[in-house]
Amino acid sequence: MRELTKKFNMPQKPSLSLPEFIIILTMMISIVALSIDIMLPALALIGDDLGAENINDTQLIISVMFGGFALGQLFVGGLADGLGRKPVIYGGYLIFFIGCLVSIFAETMTAMLIGRFLQGIGAAAPRVVSTSLVRDLYSGREMARIMSFILAAFILIPIIAPLVGQGLIMVFPWQSTFILTLVLGVVVAVWFGVRQPETLPPSKRRGLSVLSLINGLLIVIKNRVVMGYTLALGFISGAFISYLGASRQIFQDVFNTGDLFALYFSIAAVAIGLASLLNARLVMRIDMRVIVRNSFLGITAVSIIFIGVFSLYDGIPPIGLFMTWLMIVFFGMGLLFANISSIAMQPLGDMAGMGAAVIGAVSTLLSLPFAFMIGRLFDGTVMPLTVSYAVLGGVSLAMIYWTEFKADA
Repeated sequence: MRELTKKFNMPQKPSLSLPEFIIILTMMISIVALSIDIMLPALALIGDDLGAENINDTQLIISVMFGGFALGQLFVGGLADGLGRKPVIYGGYLIFFIGCLVSIFAETMTAMLIGRFLQGIGAAAPRVVSTSLVRDLYSGREMARIMSFILAAFILIPIIAPLVGQGLIMVFPWQSTFILTLVLGVVVAVWFGVRQPETLPPSKRRGLSVLSLINGLLIVIKNRVVMGYTLALGFISGAFISYLGASRQIFQDVFNTGDLFALYFSIAAVAIGLASLLNARLVMRIDMRVIVRNSFLGITAVSIIFIGVFSLYDGIPPIGLFMTWLMIVFFGMGLLFANISSIAMQPLGDMAGMGAAVIGAVSTLLSLPFAFMIGRLFDGTVMPLTVSYAVLGGVSLAMIYWTEFKADA
């Protein structure tokens, strides 16, 4: 039995060069970020053109896609463990492309939200199964190191995409942001199909019966470490998604940055990229759990301090002060993402597909109610966002301590 477990947990040998592997996986993992960040500058235009009744309703264009993304993850994990990684990724891209077309030709907010929901469902496959693919080839600290490199490259997307989106809507209609996303998706899908071999051979695939999927789901849910870190990720993601939805309003309406919104958004994203690069070195020297605990502690403490500072300005501080807080928090987020995924995935071995799906689906589904509530609380100040990071960061930290205490007991 031990030999069988060892066989299933043993990573496969990589076939692509590391740089090409990182580039392909980065583009696949960034499909959600690209689909969101490139059209953020166009949110107001889309809302006006499609008749949004309330300016806060445009945030649904972000959150609905995350809802589809969460739903899609519930299916792609088990399918990827049973059919292989590549067929599921192809199917996801096809649904994503259909969603892009629906959004491009949308004439009402309802049609737009349907298109975004389909984009989210389709994006789940390349986004989630890519993590499983990394787990097929790497494990432990090495997986965290590879994921850090991927996330460091990935951060170029939220840095560049809003600037590209801003440039597009200055020349073309808002539909151009979805057209470019569609074209890039086709290019990456073809590149992946031609260059990356299948990483899950038939001998290691799980059955596709409903019973096998339920059993796999139960195994993942019952693992305290997996679920503890997944819930912690879900809480803090609620604050992060609320920022994505409200970022245009914060920068353009609160701070009056106008067309410079994309630049400020990109500057903030740099902090996550720098943290990811640093993390690639840290994980080889420091326990990932220590990094995660300290990151949550830092995010919570800094946010509590800045709640007091921002209150001195009635919730509208100088933009430099706000950016200082935001970049410190985002630096902490950059240290969290790769490490939490690696810790949660480590016990799963050949169930990497189901594991990645459950981790992504549960954390996203948990985050959406918090993101929706925080978005609705937007009142023309930065206080709701700052408080959300303080509260949800503290809850996440408590969840990590509870998980580790129970795991050691």
